[in-house]
Amino acid sequence: MVLAPFQYLLGGASGLLVGFTLGLVGGGGSILAVPLMVYLVGVTSPHLAIGTSALAVAVNAAGNLVPHARQGTIKWRCAGMYALAGVAGAFAGSTLGKAFDGQKLLFLFALLMLVVGVLMLRGRGEPGNPDVQCQRENAPKVIAYGSATGLFSGFFGIGGGFLIVPGLMASTGMPMINAVGSSLVAVAAFGLTTAINYAVSGFIDWGLAAAFIGGGMLGGVVGAAASRRLSAHKGLLNSVFAALIFCVAFYMLWKSWTAA
Repeated sequence: MVLAPFQYLLGGASGLLVGFTLGLVGGGGSILAVPLMVYLVGVTSPHLAIGTSALAVAVNAAGNLVPHARQGTIKWRCAGMYALAGVAGAFAGSTLGKAFDGQKLLFLFALLMLVVGVLMLRGRGEPGNPDVQCQRENAPKVIAYGSATGLFSGFFGIGGGFLIVPGLMASTGMPMINAVGSSLVAVAAFGLTTAINYAVSGFIDWGLAAAFIGGGMLGGVVGAAASRRLSAHKGLLNSVFAALIFCVAFYMLWKSWTAA
């Protein structure tokens, strides 16, 4: 598929928006990547949009690891165990996703977005245990959660942070601040696995991915700065972003219905 120059500019703008929302609300923003590539940039192949966005999300997640590592919020052993368990799931999910009809995949993606919107409206009030460690006792639970979220991440070509964060909290009991930082290891691993699988089939536009990544990095810096200033209104920000996700999801469902 050959894209016009202005479509690459739209790709950079889409990355900027996704990076901004990730920096602003701390999760869930990457689920906008595929809809933006399909409906704003104009990528006609859902599989190409998924493969390209998976690569972009993986690189942006890897870049965001640096500030979290400096702050010491990453539980590396738990993150590594969770990510390794999910890589096999991500490979299986992405293989299944490539074989799935593109339009039906977008329909299911829209339904998933509704679930994400609901999750973003839910408060996570449990403080968690900041001293938690991943040992032999809780390893089966961590591996099970990692495999399941990896499967979903690979199938839909998303970062899956909105699933990985609660998955890490449920399987280990760590606080949310540690789960957010640790989740980036899994997001990067799942996204890279999915991207490699799609790249083998030619489902990545490398120029568009580069534009999206560049926009995402800039948007992440701006979003993080805005988040610090608006930290007292985090609940409101999550509600507004959830409303945006609902709107995009309903639009995708409507487009899928009219295309049927």
